[in-house]
Amino acid sequence: MVELKTPAEIAAMREAGRVVARALAAVREAASTGVSLVELDAVAAQVMTEAGAKPSFLGYHPRWAPTPYPGVICASVNDAIVHGIPGRYRLQEGDLLSIDCGAAVDGWHGDAAVSFVVGGADPADLALIAATEEALAAGIAAAQPGAKMGDISAAIGTVGRAAGYGVTEDHGGHGVGRAMHEDPPVPNDGRAGRGLRLRPGLVIAIEPMFTRGGLDQYRHDPDGWTLRTTDRTRASHSEHTVAITDAGPVVLTLP
Repeated sequence: MVELKTPAEIAAMREAGRVVARALAAVREAASTGVSLVELDAVAAQVMTEAGAKPSFLGYHPRWAPTPYPGVICASVNDAIVHGIPGRYRLQEGDLLSIDCGAAVDGWHGDAAVSFVVGGADPADLALIAATEEALAAGIAAAQPGAKMGDISAAIGTVGRAAGYGVTEDHGGHGVGRAMHEDPPVPNDGRAGRGLRLRPGLVIAIEPMFTRGGLDQYRHDPDGWTLRTTDRTRASHSEHTVAITDAGPVVLTLP
C-alpha cells in the first residue's frame, strides 16, 4: 500500500534526513588510505548517537536476507554495487567507495548514499560517479506532481544507457516513511509515461546504481548481502530521499 505523508510528517522526515546527511559527510571526511570499513561504521554510529537517531540498517532483516544486517552503514568497495558489510578491510589508494546510510528520528526514516574515490582517482571512476549523480539529479527533476513513476525510471536509465553503463537489474529506489522500505518500488530503468501517478505526499528514495562494465547482472557474496558486478568492474551508487509536494520535488537528505 502506498502511503501519502502530511506536511508535518514530511517535516519530521526532514530531521531524519539531516542526520543521514551529517553521517555521510562525517564518513566521507574520515575515509582515507588505511582506515577500515568498520571504523567508518563507528563514525556513522557516533553521529547518530549524538543526534538521538536510530540506525535504520542495523538489525534490518528482510525475507530474502539470511541474517539481520550487522552494520550502521553499507560500505561497498570497487566491484561491490550495494549492501557491502563494513568489516576489517582497510581502504587503499584509488578505491571507489559507496556509502549508503539510513537513520530514523521519532520513527521516521531518511535514506541516502554517496560514492567517491579514496585518494588519487582513475578518471573512468570519476566519470562513472558523475554519471550516477547526474542520473540522480535527472530522476529528482522528473519527480513532479502529476508525473508518472516511469518518468523517473526513464530519466535515470537514459543517463546510464547513454554512457554505456550497466543499470543493476532488479534493484532501485523505494518508498520511505515509518519503514525504511515501503511501497512503491522506484525502478532505475523504464518507459516514460507509465506506472504510478506521483501525488503530493509521496516520499521515495531515488537511487541509481551503475556499473562500468555495461552489464546489468550481479552476483551475491557468500554473506548473502553484498551485490557485486559479474565482470569485476567497478560500480557507483547515489541516493536521496525525496518528497513530492505541490511545488515539486523536495530533497529531504541534505544538510
